[in-house]
Amino acid sequence: MELSEADIQPQLTRRRPGQSKLTTPRDEKDTVTIMSGCERGVTLGTPIALFVPNENVRPGDYKEMAKVPRPGHADYTYQCKYGTRASSGGGRSSARETIGRVAAGAIAEKWLRQQFKTEVTAFVSAIGSVEMPEESACHPSGRVWTRQEIDDQGKLVILRNPITGWKKCEDAAEQKQVDAKYEDHFLDEKTDAAEPAYMDINMVVYDRKGNVVDSPANVKDWNSGDLLHVRCPHTPSACEMSSVVRTVKADSDSIGGVVRGVCSNMPIGLGEPCFDKLPALMAHAMMSLPATKGFEFGSGFGGTVLRGSQHNDMFEAHGEETQFLRTKTNHAGGTLGGISNGHDFTYKVAIKPVSTIGRLQETATFDGKQSSLEAKGRHDPCVLPRTPPLLEAMAALVLADLALIQMTRADTTPPLCSFASEKQKEGGSSKKRARVAE
Repeated sequence: MELSEADIQPQLTRRRPGQSKLTTPRDEKDTVTIMSGCERGVTLGTPIALFVPNENVRPGDYKEMAKVPRPGHADYTYQCKYGTRASSGGGRSSARETIGRVAAGAIAEKWLRQQFKTEVTAFVSAIGSVEMPEESACHPSGRVWTRQEIDDQGKLVILRNPITGWKKCEDAAEQKQVDAKYEDHFLDEKTDAAEPAYMDINMVVYDRKGNVVDSPANVKDWNSGDLLHVRCPHTPSACEMSSVVRTVKADSDSIGGVVRGVCSNMPIGLGEPCFDKLPALMAHAMMSLPATKGFEFGSGFGGTVLRGSQHNDMFEAHGEETQFLRTKTNHAGGTLGGISNGHDFTYKVAIKPVSTIGRLQETATFDGKQSSLEAKGRHDPCVLPRTPPLLEAMAALVLADLALIQMTRADTTPPLCSFASEKQKEGGSSKKRARVAE
């Protein structure tokens, strides 16, 4: 397969720290280099090694945590299990560990797209108590949001009122002070809630609650240049989510939320009976990510209040254009008996608030003495805007594994299986496929 750093870098860039004021100020470029497994831009079939250096590190920020385990973090359990732990950041219990998943997932995703035109996308659907409308979970046309639309619709510029004294400064230190002063103004309860706060890529202006407001005549003077990547395709909700995160950040606290994922154009037949069902492996993959607290697919817990006559997805007779049955609805979330049925696989993942916060917390030391902890360092007040690439990567890895398993049955499965594509019919003998399977 053709492969270069350009296939992997976009997802690492969407995940990287330092993207905006809604995330950690730690500025890592996360530039990837392919070390092995490729030659002249083509994979060799040997293991692919990827290198992404850490360039913006401050291990001294974790000095306070040498004797005090962070509440809500894995410091304590790692110390108990292994008798030691990574002192800087948490090591394998740190979200930094996910960079390898995202890099590998980008490769799996390219293979899925080439083989089956499968697309994996994810977007922020809730932060704190702010949840995007259910009807906005899909594009207005009814199709799945594209990754580009998710990024564009959830991209905002912070507007700051020049009347309050905000201005653009040439000196970076002075600009930081001016911005901080305005944040105090923004969070002040006396500030007019209808004051312009954000502008989207179409130059539409919103207040802090996501209501459309009149654009100031001198909107260029309001433009701070601070770009927020929320990754929520419903722009009004993205505005309100941004306001929540800014408030939480000012309190030296953190907030969680929910990410939705969709896998579309999936082949029929992915998933194995009993223990390796598609949703079971997806749950395993998603819950292996740091900070995840819940997983549901299809109708999820909401489906428990429906009757069977409401929840059953009725089949439609296929026309001449396809030999596959379709369902009118998708409460099942793209699977039947744990095996993909050709519909979109839809799911949600709950993400908890970040454990490491700068707020004073009363806790205890490792040796059982009462203590307090006020963490230093550069940590996300909310990881949700950086989370979609993680879910997309894990989904792609699961689907690629299951697709390869199903491909070993290419000579025995009935013609209804979508793996009997024109590309496969043209691509080599059964002996060649058997060698690949072996």
